[in-house]
Parts: sequence; structure tokens; C-alpha cells
Amino acid sequence: MKSLIYLLIGVLAPAITFAAKVDTVLVESAAMRKPVKCVIIRPHSYQKSRQRLPVVYLLHGYSGNHSDWVKKVPAIKSLADRDSLMIVCPDGGYGSWYFDSPVDSSWRYETFVAKELPAYVDRQYRTIADRKHRAIAGLSMGGHGALFLAIRHQNTFGAAGSMSGGVDIRPFPKNWDIAKRLGDSATHADNWKNYSVATVAEQLKDGDLQLNIDCGVKDFFIGVNRALHQQLLQSGIAHDYTERPGAHNWQYWENAVVYQLTFFKRYFAGR
Repeated sequence: MKSLIYLLIGVLAPAITFAAKVDTVLVESAAMRKPVKCVIIRPHSYQKSRQRLPVVYLLHGYSGNHSDWVKKVPAIKSLADRDSLMIVCPDGGYGSWYFDSPVDSSWRYETFVAKELPAYVDRQYRTIADRKHRAIAGLSMGGHGALFLAIRHQNTFGAAGSMSGGVDIRPFPKNWDIAKRLGDSATHADNWKNYSVATVAEQLKDGDLQLNIDCGVKDFFIGVNRALHQQLLQSGIAHDYTERPGAHNWQYWENAVVYQLTFFKRYFAGR
């Protein structure tokens, strides 16, 4: 019996020792004058050595929170191990759209995610603290946020990905609290234009960012994703674009994030 116990310990010990670690931390936002919850996943390689690692910032969707990815896609920890990278999942509020709201100064999630949070992570963890080793992705509202922030903060992020992203908010004036962040679309039309990925993407030059965009063919955002794809093609902006079977749900995102992280792994390796 003792021999069997020792054998089991020998088999299980590597899995226990080399499993990714999940921290839930409070990060102070000076811009919003409040602490913000964030999940930080450290792969087993972080524990094994003193090497510095690249970081992927992974954003949740509308009505979600910082814990969505680790709770609804538990395999995300194994993916961090697989690719030897850190994953940071900030709380982006119930419906922030990752803007610094021009109509409500208490909502400044652009400043938090693009400036304050990377500064905190780089201080507290062994990261490779440059844009070539920092990427951002997200689903739905977070897909919009990832592209929006990466385009506007290219000194921070070198690569970005969107899964089922609401990449043009203008067709949805009554949905998902966007009007609370930007004002009514009729009276604040400039806000709706200037804070939409489809518009800020016009600033891009080929090679500015590595981009990976995907959407399910039964998703209600498929139309705006196809339009953005065509816009980028016409502007000569290199990017990866994928349509797959699927709708706007976690079954799709659980699959899509595998490809997003593979894309970032190649980017971090300089390929």
C-alpha cells in the first residue's frame, strides 16, 4: 500500500508543482479613484525559473467581470502553461466598453487597462516590459476594447485580437449601455464615430500592429466584423481574419481563445 501511495505522489507531484498559479488582486486606479479586481495567471515556468515572460491582457464582455475567463474556460490556465506566458484578466465594469467616457469621468477604463494596469503588472511580476512582448485580446465588448486600446496605445501593445467583437458600435445605438458611456447617438454622433474601432482603425498603417480577428458565422456581430475585414484589406493592413461555425457564446470563445493565444505565441517569438 505504501508503495502505491508513493507511486501516486510521484505521478501527481509534477502536476501539482508545475500547474499555473492564479492570483486575484486589487489594482488601484488613480484615474477612477478606486481599486479594480484583476485575475493574473502565472504559468508553471514562472515558478520554475527567474525568466521574464510576455503578457496577454484578456478582456471580458458586456455584463462580465474579471473572473469570467478562469471560471468559464478553466483550460485557460493550461494554455498559459503551454505557451509560457502570463495572462491578465482585468475587470472592465459591467458595460464600460473600455473607454474613458467623454460624458462620465468616473468611467476611465481606457486609462486603467492601457496605462495603469500594465505599469502595475510590470512592477509586481517578472515580465518582458515592452510592446513586443505585450498583447491584448477580448470577447464581444472586450474584442472591441482590445482593438480600440491597441490602436490608440501602440507604445503599450504590439498585437491585438478580437473574438466576436462589437467592432463598430454605431449600428447598435440602444444596446449594452453604450449610450451611457458616450451619450445619445443622435446628440453625440461624434462620440459614436470617434470611439468606434471601425473609425480609429483608419489611423492604422500596415505593420503598426499584429491583428487577429475572428467571429462566428451565426453571431449578431458577423456583419460588422466582415465590414472591418474589408476595410483593412482595402487599406492594405495585414491581419488574420477567421470565420468559424458558431454563435455569440462561451462554446465559441472557448475554442477561439486557443487560436488567439497561438497567434500571440508566434508574435512573441518574432514569427
